[in-house]
Amino acid sequence: MQTGRPICVYATAKLNLTLDILGRRADGYHLLDMVMQTVSVYDTLLLTPTQTPGVDLLCDRAGIPCGEENTVQRAAHLFYQAAHLPNGGIQIRMLKRIPDQAGMGGGSADAAAVLRAMNRIYDAGFTMDELCALGLKIGADVPFCLRGGTMRAEGIGEVLTPLFPMPQCFFVVCKPSVSVSTAAAFAQADRDGASYPRYTPVTIKALETGELPLIAGSLGNSFSLALPEPQIEELRQALLRMGALGACMTGSGSAVFGIFSERVSAEQCREELRKKYRHVFVCEPVGAE
Repeated sequence: MQTGRPICVYATAKLNLTLDILGRRADGYHLLDMVMQTVSVYDTLLLTPTQTPGVDLLCDRAGIPCGEENTVQRAAHLFYQAAHLPNGGIQIRMLKRIPDQAGMGGGSADAAAVLRAMNRIYDAGFTMDELCALGLKIGADVPFCLRGGTMRAEGIGEVLTPLFPMPQCFFVVCKPSVSVSTAAAFAQADRDGASYPRYTPVTIKALETGELPLIAGSLGNSFSLALPEPQIEELRQALLRMGALGACMTGSGSAVFGIFSERVSAEQCREELRKKYRHVFVCEPVGAE
């Protein structure tokens, strides 16, 4: 039922504690095995049902395309199709805080937030499994962003298994100016025959202990091996020198995060990194929805 009342929702970013590339399927998609964690970095979305059919999307960040290619647009249209609301209309305003091209799932998080919000606005009654099935049509990370918490993600990222939660800690996340080509990294992984170390099983066992130093020491990302980037490794080493228990690139990059047990040391690291980098922040683990 369309209410006309606006609803405010938050789209939660993610970090990859691990990312293992296992191989490539016949359809070209790559098989992955990852440990993913939602963190307290959010985009804010304000959704208002309207009498005018269609999706009116605006974003406060310059350079973000708001047309049909935007994941928010795709999520809203997909929802209307699934809910049999061909004449539905909604206005969506996005306040972006998750960095772009960082490997933090900003577009997937926004799509997930829209699906959750529209399910409430229109009282559509979709279950979480049904929302995840819709989300998978938008992107492999959307089902995880719908569920959140600490999860193992297998297949192309859509096969999710809850894990022991990440213990209390603080992440210092920094996005350098350099970019990483996901396509080039996957191509190099194909040439290497997916012969990289397996990080995910070790991290899962570490999570079972609840010991933060063990978890932080088990981080790893195949993309960093497939396409090493000196600036990213320099940043990772800087985080370790500043007291991080472990540090790793997230997703296909280029953001790098370090794990700290104390907020004070995390904030000190953030202030030091801000002397050189523009995008640096401290965040914490966020549990499942």
